[in-house]
Amino acid sequence: MRRIVYSVAIFSNNEMFMHNAIPLILAALIAVGIIVIGCFYLVSPERMTGSFGLKPPASDADTRAWLRPKGIRDVVAGLVVLTMMLTADGRSVGIALLVEAIVPLGDMSIILGSGGSKSRAFSIHGATCAVMLVVGLLLIHAI
Repeated sequence: MRRIVYSVAIFSNNEMFMHNAIPLILAALIAVGIIVIGCFYLVSPERMTGSFGLKPPASDADTRAWLRPKGIRDVVAGLVVLTMMLTADGRSVGIALLVEAIVPLGDMSIILGSGGSKSRAFSIHGATCAVMLVVGLLLIHAI
C-alpha cells in the first residue's frame, strides 16, 4: 500500500512539475527575449526604430537619447520576470507576466493610434501580449 501511495505522490509531483515546466520555460524565454531587445535599444537605438512599428524618427543624438528609456524599460521588465522565477513561486511569476502584458498592449495601442504599421502592431506587440497572457494564466492555473 505504501508503494502505491508513494507512486501516486511521485506522479502527482511530476505532473505538477510538467504543468509548470513548460510555462516557466516560456516565461524565461520571454524575459530573455525582452532583455535582448532592450539591450539593442540601449546600444543601437537607431537600428531598432524601424522594428517598433512607427515611422522612424530623426536620427539625431536627442532622438537616440529618447529611445534609450524603452531599452531600460525592456531590460527591467525581463529582469523582473527572471528575478521572480528565482525568488517566488510559479503563481507569482504568472501574476507578474499578467501585469507586464500591459506593456506590449500599450505599445500596440500607441502604434495603432498613431497610424503606424498595423501588421507590426499585431504581429510583434499583440502576439507578445497574447503569449504573456497565456503563459501568465497557465502559471496561475487559471487555464
